[in-house]
Amino acid sequence: MTKCLLGFDIGGTKCAVILGQADGEQIHIIERKAFLTPVAAENTLLKLEATAREMLIEHGGQPEAIGISCGGPLDSRQGRILGPPNLPGWDDVPISKRFTTTFGVRAHLQNDANACAFAEWKWGAGRGVSNLIFLTFGTGMGAGLILDGHLYSGACDLAGEVGHIRLAESGPAGYGKHGSFEGFCSGGGIMRLARRYGFKADDARQVFVAASAGDPVAVQVIETTAQYLGRGLAVLVDILNPEMIVIGSIFARQRDQLWAIAEQTLRAEALPASFSACRVVPAALGDQIGDYAALSIATLTA
Repeated sequence: MTKCLLGFDIGGTKCAVILGQADGEQIHIIERKAFLTPVAAENTLLKLEATAREMLIEHGGQPEAIGISCGGPLDSRQGRILGPPNLPGWDDVPISKRFTTTFGVRAHLQNDANACAFAEWKWGAGRGVSNLIFLTFGTGMGAGLILDGHLYSGACDLAGEVGHIRLAESGPAGYGKHGSFEGFCSGGGIMRLARRYGFKADDARQVFVAASAGDPVAVQVIETTAQYLGRGLAVLVDILNPEMIVIGSIFARQRDQLWAIAEQTLRAEALPASFSACRVVPAALGDQIGDYAALSIATLTA
């Protein structure tokens, strides 16, 4: 049975509205419209609603369910956004209730990392596995967890905040903590690590480009990041014993420069049986993962 689904991907820089069609286990994106995130929360919400109405009128559809993907903190059970750091002014926004009222169908809210994990599990690299970890490895470092075939969000929606784990006594800051997983393994963290080593970079991409060209300082930065990626993975492998870890964004684009050292470190630090049982792969949904993530949350309510 074919179902019309509506997805909202809300970010600090840009937002997207996605109209999709689910047919059994398959999903098809009909249309996507994106725009820069307005400063005020209310203006953003109005723009999301207006854009969705335009798309529904254009395609003559009525959604059967709505999925909303947004960075935390949030309360997925109550459908409330609780002041994400990249969305100033979004304090206690009852977005699920609002969109349910606006569109007349149930809307479900989920943390963006959880939504990406669910999407990769349903339609991407994680199809067919029961225990999966998705790592964002983008602007920050967060995780979404699929445990025993179910999305796991924890007691207060904070499961998977792996970027807060301290991997070293000192190091670049991330998630408010020096030496954290996010400090070593995120776009901002790599840039700050590069500056510690005396390499001036405006973003992580410049560091990878320089390392690929053989710059010795840039190579040292990337090797350090790869080593701490392996340490972080070992913690997750030992604690959760997953079948698969899917890593998006920077890792998906720069796997060739990161994986050799990361795998060596992971192999050395994780339990041998747990290491052997787990595959580490790049995200399969590529640049569209945010679109599929929002739609995947809609399937929870359809």
